[in-house]
Amino acid sequence: MSMLTPPGMGGKYRITGDKYPRMRRTGGRRKLVLAATGGVLALGLVGWGTFQLVDVFTGGSTATAAGGRNCPAPATSASPAKATPLPAPGRIKVNVLNATERSGLAKQTADALKKRGFAIGEVGNATEEYDKKVKGTVLLLGAADAVDGAFPVLATQVGGAKQKVEAPVKGEPAEAEGEADGAAKGPRKPNEVDLIIGDGFKKLAPEAAATGALKALNAPKPSPSPTAAGRC
Repeated sequence: MSMLTPPGMGGKYRITGDKYPRMRRTGGRRKLVLAATGGVLALGLVGWGTFQLVDVFTGGSTATAAGGRNCPAPATSASPAKATPLPAPGRIKVNVLNATERSGLAKQTADALKKRGFAIGEVGNATEEYDKKVKGTVLLLGAADAVDGAFPVLATQVGGAKQKVEAPVKGEPAEAEGEADGAAKGPRKPNEVDLIIGDGFKKLAPEAAATGALKALNAPKPSPSPTAAGRC
């Protein structure tokens, strides 16, 4: 009778053989896997929260209201420097010179410009350098400072005006020869311009159109709007 036979059973039931049933641990490995997974998720959440705190306190990118995406702050351009104001017509001295064969154009044009507020200087015929050699409407002749001053103001009064900067003459007296005709003598002032009438000239621009062009010329330019870095 085997040693495993319970007493009192008379050996009717016996356990034979050399293999016995074994108890298996069914829940230990599963608990270990779940614990490891939970630890990884916890570390990820802690790292993400730390990154958000660092981004907030270091002034990082700004989140948009829609979608919560990170967008760079818009860059603003610097304010443009104020341009030098243009001279008023009354501060511009105009020498009206006729380079055509039609008589009376210089005086007629000078009178019209005077009514529009311009100061009139010499009125007469153009010098030999320009006489019968100006094919356009008018040629504006002046100093380099007139390019951004008297030239554009006077150009509003006649269409198609061409501009030419006169080379400065050193050491020449203001009234060198006292000629009756020709361009003004002596050093050229910034607001002194020769308006030389050419073959293509008929008359000045209509006064209403010239006034509108002058107002548009003096209108302040709008400041540039802030430049966005693009949609994100």
